Amino acid sequence: MPSNNIYQEHRIPTQWERSWQNYQANSLAVFGLWCLGFLMLTTIFAPLLVSYGPSDQVGEFLMPPSWDASGHVEFFFGTDDLGRDLFTRILLGSQLTFGYAMLVAFASAILGIAIGVLAGMTRGLKSSILNHVLDTVLSIPSLLLAIIVIAYMGTGITSILLAIWLALIPRFIRAIYSAVHDEMEKEYIIAARLDGANSFYLLYHSILPNILVVIISELTRAISIAIIDIAALGFLGLGAQSPSPEWGAMLGDSIELIYLAPWTVTLPGLAITFSILVVNLVGEGLRQAINAGVD
Repeated sequence: MPSNNIYQEHRIPTQWERSWQNYQANSLAVFGLWCLGFLMLTTIFAPLLVSYGPSDQVGEFLMPPSWDASGHVEFFFGTDDLGRDLFTRILLGSQLTFGYAMLVAFASAILGIAIGVLAGMTRGLKSSILNHVLDTVLSIPSLLLAIIVIAYMGTGITSILLAIWLALIPRFIRAIYSAVHDEMEKEYIIAARLDGANSFYLLYHSILPNILVVIISELTRAISIAIIDIAALGFLGLGAQSPSPEWGAMLGDSIELIYLAPWTVTLPGLAITFSILVVNLVGEGLRQAINAGVD
């Protein structure tokens, strides 16, 4: 009998194994994955990593970061105009900007994918009406739609999360609807239907694996949009309110200090840029790996 080792040597890798191997071969994507893991762990355990509260006045006003000649090692990112520790505020702000962006993007993905799949697998008047409604909704920028919802519900973090959630759902529905609709027109789906395959079998074994790239692309885009919208609304004073450590609100509060204390503006801005860059690195790496794995 052949040994297990011989069997393993000749076993054909699955599509997922090929995709993971392709992902590991992309050093930039792997770096992005490590950074994303670090960012997520920092977001989850932020309250355990800081020594002060976000509103505690613990130092002198506008102390520069510790790497500056005038800085102090106790305040790694320096302090703001009220003597609050910027390192503490940026770490805790990751929960409000990055953490909530991930939450609202995944929540909108679940509902949007479910509706998009159901619409894409059906035909007729309902599908056509949904298509036209989505085209109309998507013509409105997500930030503008969020501002309209906030104008009706009022400012605050709950309002902006609901607004962004409502703005992102149509994006998922439209993308998944188009992808599923295109798959349903392909010959292998028609042949499987003639062979007696039901809708659930087609969805699980044929359609979802082939539209996974679309799902990942839309999820990556949704997380980036959510981060930008949360920060933009906070910057405009329509989202998280001062003294919240949300990154956009921190930018809005410190914009007048850009020449006097540039670190109070630069550091929250870099946090926003870093989170968006990391998410897109991982998403693009996954997209390329899955496409190569299918080929």
